[in-house]
Amino acid sequence: MSLRRLLGLSSAATAFPGLRRRSLTTSGTPPPWAFIERSTEAAEGLSVRLGYPPSLSTIHVPKHLVRTCAAPDHDTDVIQSISGSVCSASSDGLLLLSYLDLRLKAPILAQRGAARLRKTPAGLAPGHGAHCTHFVCNPVTGELSRLPDLMCSDPVSKVMCGYHAGLLTRSDGGRDGPPDRFAVAELHGNQMVRFLSETEEWETVPVSPCQLPDARRMVLDHDVVAFGGRLWWLDVTCGAISADPFSDRPDLCFVELPKDSVLPAAAQDGCGCAGASGCGRLPKHRRLCVSEGRLRYIEVSREEPFVLSTFALDEESSGWTLQHQLDLSRFRFQDCPHPWLPLKEGNTPQIGFLDPLDDSWMYMSATIATLQNTPQVTFVVDMKKEMVITSSAYRSGIPSFVPCVLPPWLGSSQIPSAGSDSLLNLLDY
Repeated sequence: MSLRRLLGLSSAATAFPGLRRRSLTTSGTPPPWAFIERSTEAAEGLSVRLGYPPSLSTIHVPKHLVRTCAAPDHDTDVIQSISGSVCSASSDGLLLLSYLDLRLKAPILAQRGAARLRKTPAGLAPGHGAHCTHFVCNPVTGELSRLPDLMCSDPVSKVMCGYHAGLLTRSDGGRDGPPDRFAVAELHGNQMVRFLSETEEWETVPVSPCQLPDARRMVLDHDVVAFGGRLWWLDVTCGAISADPFSDRPDLCFVELPKDSVLPAAAQDGCGCAGASGCGRLPKHRRLCVSEGRLRYIEVSREEPFVLSTFALDEESSGWTLQHQLDLSRFRFQDCPHPWLPLKEGNTPQIGFLDPLDDSWMYMSATIATLQNTPQVTFVVDMKKEMVITSSAYRSGIPSFVPCVLPPWLGSSQIPSAGSDSLLNLLDY
C-alpha cells in the first residue's frame, strides 16, 4: 500500500476530520504529517500541539497519569525526576511514549524554612531503581493507552526501558484503515521483549538468529522504524535488523549498510562510550526513516566536506540504492542567506529525517560554534534544488524529533486494546 493511499491523498483536496477534543491545543485540520519533539514532560495538564511542518509539534502527558513510586522525603539528599521521551511512531501515526521516574543525588547545601538549596543533581541515588510508564498515544484524538506496569521481580523489567523500542500496528485481512492490534517490542541479543495488545501482557520470547558479517555483535542504540510489517533496528556501524513482533518466534533479517558506510567492528567501542549503549556520536549522523513509502538510510559525514547521502532499500530488502548525494560544505551565505553558513569545522551538521511525503526534503540540525547566542539551528535542505529552504534557531538543548504520518481516519479511530480498562481519554483529565 502506497503512503499516499494510506494518507488518502489525491489530486483533490484531502478532507481531514476536524478536531473534537477540547483538551488538544491544535485547532482546525490536523496536518498530513508532523514531527514531534522527542523530549516530553509529565506536566500539570495535557498539551498536544500539532503543527504543519516545518513547525514543530509537541506532546506532554498529565503528571498524575504517570505511575510513580513514593516521593523522597524533602529533607533528604535525594530528589524525584520524571523524564519522558517520544520513543517511536507506528506507520499510521500512533506514538509510543515512555516516562522514567528516577531518584537523583542532590545534596542539600542550605535551607531557609521550607526552601532547600541543593547541588545540581548528579547521577542516580544508590538503592533506587527506575520506574517506567509506557503509553501508546493517538496524537489527533488525544487518546492514551497506558501499558501495564513491569513488576520489579519480572526479568523483563531489568532490560525494558522503552527508549529503543518500536511500535507496530496491524489490520486484520490486510485492509486499509485503523489497526486492530499493536505490538511494542525491544531487542536484547537473542531475545525480544514485547507487549501485545491482544494479550495485554509483557513477555520475553526467543528470536531466530540471522547471519551477521564477521560474527560481530549488534549495538541497536538508535530509533526503531516501522516498515513493511516489521520493526527495524539500526546498528550505525554495519547494518539494520528487522523482525515481526507478532510472530510466535520472530525471525531476524539483516541488511548490511551500503559498502562504503560499513565501519570496522572496533568502531562500536572506539568512541569512549563503553560499547554497551553504542556510539553516542554516530547516531547524530546516521539514521533509518521512511519516505514516499520506502525505507531509507541517510547519513552525513562527520568531517569536511559534509556530504549528505540518502539510500533506498531495494524491493528484495537485500541492499540499498543511492538516491541523492549533496556536499553541504559548498553552501555559501551569498547563495543561501542564512547567517550560520557556511558549514565548516566547528559548525557540524547532524541528521534529522526525510520528509515522509517527499524524499528530497531533508530535515537537519547543526551545532554552530561561530554564531553568538545560537548554539543550535534546525534547517531543511531541498536535495533536488541543492539549497537550504528554511532555518531557525533551536534553544532547547539538542534537537531530536520523531516524524509521523497522520492518516485521515486517525481522528475517528481508537487505539486497539483487548480491554477497556487500559484506555484513557485525556479529555477526562
